[in-house]
Amino acid sequence: MSHLVGGLLLLLTVMVTLPDAAHARYAAIVMDSRTGEVLYARNADDRLYPASLTKIMTLYMTFDALKRGKLRLDQKLPVSARAAGQTPTKLGLKKGDRITVQDAMFGLITKSANDAATVLAESMAESEAAFARDMTEKAKRLGMRRTSFRNASGLPNRGQKSTARDMAILGAALIHDFPQYYHFLSLEEFDYKGKAFKNHNNLLKKYKGADGIKTGYIRASGFNLVASAKRGSNRLVGVVFGGRSAKSRDIHMAALLDKGFSQIEQIHPSVVPLPLDRPQQIALGTSHSQPAEIKVASAAPAPLPVVKELAATSSSPVRSVDVVKGARADPSAYKMDQTGKTDWAIQIGAYSLMTTARDQVYKAAAQAGSILVGRRVNIEKAISDGKPFYRAQLTGFEEAEAREACSNLAERRFSCFVVAPDLRLPNYIAQNSNS
Repeated sequence: MSHLVGGLLLLLTVMVTLPDAAHARYAAIVMDSRTGEVLYARNADDRLYPASLTKIMTLYMTFDALKRGKLRLDQKLPVSARAAGQTPTKLGLKKGDRITVQDAMFGLITKSANDAATVLAESMAESEAAFARDMTEKAKRLGMRRTSFRNASGLPNRGQKSTARDMAILGAALIHDFPQYYHFLSLEEFDYKGKAFKNHNNLLKKYKGADGIKTGYIRASGFNLVASAKRGSNRLVGVVFGGRSAKSRDIHMAALLDKGFSQIEQIHPSVVPLPLDRPQQIALGTSHSQPAEIKVASAAPAPLPVVKELAATSSSPVRSVDVVKGARADPSAYKMDQTGKTDWAIQIGAYSLMTTARDQVYKAAAQAGSILVGRRVNIEKAISDGKPFYRAQLTGFEEAEAREACSNLAERRFSCFVVAPDLRLPNYIAQNSNS
């Protein structure tokens, strides 16, 4: 009976915050980012103006260029007259200035800077118009079949349209295709040349589990938002088009996500991170006394993720970390150091998907500061009742460092425990492993 009452209250909350049915610009969707399962949809395929949600695709293209080595975070990009002449909001870049890729991205994420969007577009194509054509083509390949882009910023253009469903697809793709960069979307404030720019996405501070993505507004669109939140092992992507104000849009999004999490918990209950005691003998759905079967991945060379500090720039206010692919793995490196001094590890949790485990490592690395710089990522696969699960770990600590790292993460509300070297970890599963 209590579940029924709770469900009715959630439904009532959503109904109260829904925009008027006659509000033609309104559309919304809530999606399970792992499976694509739609938990709520209204007008989800109506073609509407995305406004600055367009910048999500600009960031997607930028992340892809970084991943392929076409751009570097510390690379300085020239500011053209066209970029400098963009209408607000913007960073105030001047023709002939130079701005790093990282600062331009942070300007997009926080200030929603139109001048920075054009700078990035012109660094990846002959012109912003050509870049918009590339954006549209990429959208089609991602399954965004009702989206067309005309610029990199979302400034008004009659031909620039998208749908709530397409934006949910894009949000999920950004999260899962570039987990090494997605944590940038949780940046709450960015300092550039003495000015502080706060993120327009207020859900980051106000909604439990929210960690991205992007707001948008032009007069023709109303107040738009793509948001993502994670609770336990469940992650949702929500989209709202056509809010009447930023505040009412945020309240509505929170209600939709609450309802979505209530539904998804019944379908896919959250995976509870392993407790401190007996970490080798507890697995998903397994009693504490029943050892889990451990399967060791192939030791064939494969790219191995390494936590590495980003190149510092004079205008960057944050010390963040990036998870990048390191040198090709040497199987001999997987053996334990006989001294055991630097083979302590920390474990952040155990998850039903390798991508989820990897996401959590990246998120921890983004928030923990320099203590995780240079550590190797270990995604340890185990089998319980015929089903795989993945332990998210970082290795290469001395004991004191491992305990300090766990204490640091605990302060940031990450589950964490120390793994001693005598537990003997299995071989590393590389980021792109097929196992």
